[in-house]
Amino acid sequence: MPEVTVKKGESIDRALKRLKNKLEGEGILEEIRRLRAFETPAQRTKRKARNNAKRGRNRFRFTLDAKENQKED
Repeated sequence: MPEVTVKKGESIDRALKRLKNKLEGEGILEEIRRLRAFETPAQRTKRKARNNAKRGRNRFRFTLDAKENQKED
């Protein structure tokens, strides 16, 4: 579980915003939203397909970047 220490002179609102950003970055808030309500099998399939497509786009982009960097060297 992520922690945020409130720095001296820092407002509570700013500390809460940092905590929210950490929770978003680790995917905790998304998981809480997903578990809040029942997910039908069709919704689960669509969610997994979206995640796989996103992962594939990122993998494709990073492999292209790596190949371009090799050509420059």
